[in-house]
Amino acid sequence: MTPTENLARLGLSLPQVPVPVAAYVNCVRSGNLLFLSGGLPIDGERQFLGKVPDEVSLDQAREAARMVILNRLAVIRDAVGSLDRVRQVIALNGFVNAAADFHQHPQVINGASELLLEIFGEAGKHSRTALGAASLPLNAAVEINLIVEVAGASFPQRTMSPLIFRSF
Repeated sequence: MTPTENLARLGLSLPQVPVPVAAYVNCVRSGNLLFLSGGLPIDGERQFLGKVPDEVSLDQAREAARMVILNRLAVIRDAVGSLDRVRQVIALNGFVNAAADFHQHPQVINGASELLLEIFGEAGKHSRTALGAASLPLNAAVEINLIVEVAGASFPQRTMSPLIFRSF
């Protein structure tokens, strides 16, 4: 099944692409790589704000991580036209707004990693960082950024001069 079909099978839909709240863009493309800025679990009135686990439970934080992935996938679809153009999720960096004695950051970020696997299958396997932070922007419970490889180059492929390969 394609990623688009998997989203439908899971009963999920993508939100509107969020507007950046500071001096950055949602996504930068370099060749076949998309570098996505950190996304937050905020979609209108639905928000996950506060410290994990004091104000946001572990299960809620996992759900927040899933929400951020849907947010980031909306950015990808906007950038390249379809999630079906994703070849590989390369890296995920997850940050948890954590109480000082909270040590289950990987379990929170698993919410994001597992959803990527459900949507992309093998192409959803990625390297990952899961960190606790003293605070996050807007008091968000979770922040996640991604690097993904997509089909098709953003520029015409450059050809190298045969002189580059010549022995001197």
